[in-house]
Amino acid sequence: MTLFDDIQNALQQQRPFVIYNKAGSDRLKAIIQQNDQVYYSDELNESGFVFAPFLKNTAPILIPLAESICKEVHFNPQQVTVQPSTITDLNSAAQQHIQLVKKAVETIESGAFQKVVLSRSEVVSLRKGTLLSIFERLLHSYPNAFTYLWYHPKIGLWSGATPETLVTVNNKEFRTMALAGTQVYRGSTDVAWGAKEIEEQQMVTEYICEQLSSLAPDLHCGPLHTAKAGSLLHLKTMITGTYEGALSTLVNRLHPTPAVCGLPKEAALDFINKHENYSRKYYTGYLGEVDIEKQTELFVNLRCMELETSKATLYIGGGITVDSIPENEWEETVAKSKVMKQVL
Repeated sequence: MTLFDDIQNALQQQRPFVIYNKAGSDRLKAIIQQNDQVYYSDELNESGFVFAPFLKNTAPILIPLAESICKEVHFNPQQVTVQPSTITDLNSAAQQHIQLVKKAVETIESGAFQKVVLSRSEVVSLRKGTLLSIFERLLHSYPNAFTYLWYHPKIGLWSGATPETLVTVNNKEFRTMALAGTQVYRGSTDVAWGAKEIEEQQMVTEYICEQLSSLAPDLHCGPLHTAKAGSLLHLKTMITGTYEGALSTLVNRLHPTPAVCGLPKEAALDFINKHENYSRKYYTGYLGEVDIEKQTELFVNLRCMELETSKATLYIGGGITVDSIPENEWEETVAKSKVMKQVL
């Protein structure tokens, strides 16, 4: 029996599981819970895999190692090219998103906040076939992302390929990143970035450093560089240090980051709650290993979708600043949606 057979059985028997592959890794891991109970991890002090929502009104869901079977197999992440899916008529969604961005820019100009991250969802009909085949295509299409399939019978089925690490912890040493700006990869990472993207990236970096400076006196920011994630490019800065106190304190200082919420966080979050007009659920939350083999590695849940038998709900968004052009922001969400549509 293969690992995918085990996952298919868990899905049929409605047992929680996660199967995942880290960027650049040749190991495919699975954690399969042996009951259907919902476990939570407020303090992030249990060993297992956590899946946290965008809003903090619900604690992260935990698939605990103590209640699970863990399996790992060799995986050959050969990158493949998949054909883009047919783009449906999005005129109505385009107008709604453009108007939302216009309102956000006006609010920024009024001085309410500096940046807000706005998102939308899009429902795509699924072709016939197993849901596991979607995950398999993700694995081979995006070997440089954290790729996962997560399931709980009382929550739902989610899959994604995220390029963004929230934080990696080994003992008390941590690494995190500031990630902002997006453009389509066209064969080279040696590209020019506009003032809007550079400013957005700088705001994210400064905010993270400000949040962590009291926890990590030895905080260090690396150089700004362009990073490739699937068919997209982003601006990225690595941030490292040694933190004091509890892991949950470190994570709560980071989440939600300006890359998924805005600046200042409270004002941006208030705008999102009032104007996005839908629930992000676990999109722009975080997920990953907590205290597995003495290491914690959490990722921001980007480039993700919620899967059902006959449809997938895609979640996509982008950062809005005073220099944002609403039509361009819409096109950015379209480019990001293709990352998921290519494997459906």
